[in-house]
Amino acid sequence: MNKKIVFIGGGPAGYEGAIRASQLGADVTIIEKEHIGGVCMNKGCIPTKAMYKNAEVITHGREGETYGLEIDSFKVNFKKIMERKDSVVAQLREGTEKLMKDYNIEVIKGLATFKDEKTLEVKKNDGETIEVTGDSIIIATGSKPFMPNVEGINHEKVIDSDQLLELEEMPKRLVIAGGGVIGLEFAYIFNAFGSEISIISNNLVKRMDSKISKRIKPVVKKLGINFVSKSHLKMVEEKDGELIVHTEGKRGDKEVKGDMLLVAIGRVPLIDGLNLDKVGIEYDKNGIKVDERFETNLKDVYAVGDVIGGKMLAHLSSHQAIETVEIILGERDKKTDKPVPDCVFMNPQLASAGKTEEQLKEEGADYITGEFNFMANGKAVAMNEGDGFVKILADRETHKVLGVHIVGPHASDIIHEGVLAITEGMEVEKLGEMIHAHPTLAEAVLEASLDTLNRAIHLSPK
Repeated sequence: MNKKIVFIGGGPAGYEGAIRASQLGADVTIIEKEHIGGVCMNKGCIPTKAMYKNAEVITHGREGETYGLEIDSFKVNFKKIMERKDSVVAQLREGTEKLMKDYNIEVIKGLATFKDEKTLEVKKNDGETIEVTGDSIIIATGSKPFMPNVEGINHEKVIDSDQLLELEEMPKRLVIAGGGVIGLEFAYIFNAFGSEISIISNNLVKRMDSKISKRIKPVVKKLGINFVSKSHLKMVEEKDGELIVHTEGKRGDKEVKGDMLLVAIGRVPLIDGLNLDKVGIEYDKNGIKVDERFETNLKDVYAVGDVIGGKMLAHLSSHQAIETVEIILGERDKKTDKPVPDCVFMNPQLASAGKTEEQLKEEGADYITGEFNFMANGKAVAMNEGDGFVKILADRETHKVLGVHIVGPHASDIIHEGVLAITEGMEVEKLGEMIHAHPTLAEAVLEASLDTLNRAIHLSPK
């Protein structure tokens, strides 16, 4: 008899893991309360990238004179931007739902809760309540926006990222609490649309290499975005129809005025309603606890993705789900430790993989560094996108690549050359020996790798 695997959640982890399980011959069921694709496809990665493309086109339109285009004027139609976003999401959702049928994956629309260690009670969206059992259950319920406990946070003009994607009118002044991936992406997007943007945060993209954070601050300033640094939310109130956001921090208390406040200071594991306490599944504020096989303290009950905490990234979640399925079905023994690319979609893009310089210093590692600026890259200059760099960190003795960090055009695509190098334990010499097509942006990776050895071709001698 085929092994039955049940996924709670149909996001990237749920549906990609389900497909892999079906490929390996398992009988698979997904329980999903809303749409297949989860937050990523419906309220996160995909809709924001659709809007990012709009912002990119608008940015280039405003630079028309640089390209010899005489554009007298144009205006931003926010309604059409949101309609395009919805169309992109609908197209991908439809394709994913078809995949579920093609792989004979049962999808039950409803909310699941543990009745016992092997049984889930599902309240279906049509009102019916059923019980679902499986040989293995994989919790992949994802995460939800975190809202801090500050005065005024429940004001109707205070929203999270999910709500921002459903706006019908563009805010003239948008205040954003949070300088991480979500905050920066929305800051760039709505700034391009024409909103007046203020960011409140201690720092920008603090989980990336500090050189990225330092380089992006003048970029944000150049875009006309007000960055209230070394600060965090203190209170929110409304006066005379105006939203007043009070902040506090190392540089004292400040007031930031706007029409709307987006709270984008992080996400938390979504475990509400699962009834974990009843069956004794261990968890804390960081998420459900799992071992090296993604198994919880209950046999044959697993958890993957945002719900176990750590880096909350769609591609990491789906990778974990696929590995978990392969563990359950005997294809592998345990999870693997691989570099996870981290990207921010703005202009210029940000991307990072492997160790940061701060982590290497903390570990006491002996390392070498190579850097190359896109201003010296022919393709980037021709694109009028010469702002940024590629930075490579490698072990001083073995020369193995330890970290790659990029600010620049198409950084989210170029980073995968670094991911491959770190995954395969490549030495910087190997990257330097690869023939890179000219003119391409990837040549910046070639030059940065050579710079670790003081052999860069398009850099003056040190």
